[in-house]
Amino acid sequence: MQARTVAALLSQTDPRLTGADTPQLEVIRTSGDVIQDRRLADIGGKALFTKEIERALVEGEIDMAVHSAKDLETTLAPGTVLACTLQREDVRDALIAPGCRSLADLPEGAVVGTASLRRQSQLLRIRPDVQVELMRGNVETRLAKLAAGDVQATFLAAAGLNRLGKAEHIDLLLNTDDMLPAAGQGAIAVQCRADDMVSLAVLCMMNDPAAAAELRAERALLAELGGSCHTPIAALARADIRGCLKIRARVLRPDGSEMWQVEGAGTWADGAKLGRELGASLSRQCDPDVLKFAPGDSTR
Repeated sequence: MQARTVAALLSQTDPRLTGADTPQLEVIRTSGDVIQDRRLADIGGKALFTKEIERALVEGEIDMAVHSAKDLETTLAPGTVLACTLQREDVRDALIAPGCRSLADLPEGAVVGTASLRRQSQLLRIRPDVQVELMRGNVETRLAKLAAGDVQATFLAAAGLNRLGKAEHIDLLLNTDDMLPAAGQGAIAVQCRADDMVSLAVLCMMNDPAAAAELRAERALLAELGGSCHTPIAALARADIRGCLKIRARVLRPDGSEMWQVEGAGTWADGAKLGRELGASLSRQCDPDVLKFAPGDSTR
């Protein structure tokens, strides 16, 4: 779906991309798509969603790689750049729990399915009575498990449901004060080779400056923290039309028993610097044991 969106935008942006030059899709099934029975933390982190795609890009098998920005590790494959961030979708997490209009409506001791430590920790901070059960898979798989009664509730990114035309399944869009999203959530990023001037030129025309500024800030904060898939980290930057940028971030214990958070403001141009500064501040505040693992999937 995301790759089709980018292909359509490429054709709209550059009228030369028609006929034999129409963008072609190359579907690459990643390890993250194949392995569905374990947390990403246990099998290599979010690189499992990108390593095969990045290899194909570096080796020239594809010219552009389309990613959900929250799946990208903070360090890109050598010789590649993020050349384009599309206009950002809804950044919020959606609660899928029939009959519930708030987290308080979840039954006492409800079983909630998620593979995200970020979602788990923030949920348990509000509802320590619920039980969290590992649940991975695509949207259809998770909705099917919910319908089958395997769990009583689950979370999905609102952006993904909107893009798939499945927003009717959303029972509650969670306030970001309660459930701060993953860094990059709601953003589609396009990666290309740094020396591919043709791709860089057309992707530059498609880039949304506000979304790109937000993503730079969030990724810089994540990189500074050096968090891992064992670390629940959430971050959200918001860029306004006046060129101002605000960012909030938090680190939690997986059981939600403690939370450390920071916020700050600057300009679009200062986003990466601001992200690094806030990441360093958050790192100083929190228990160092929380961030002791190597970088990986901290945000999903």
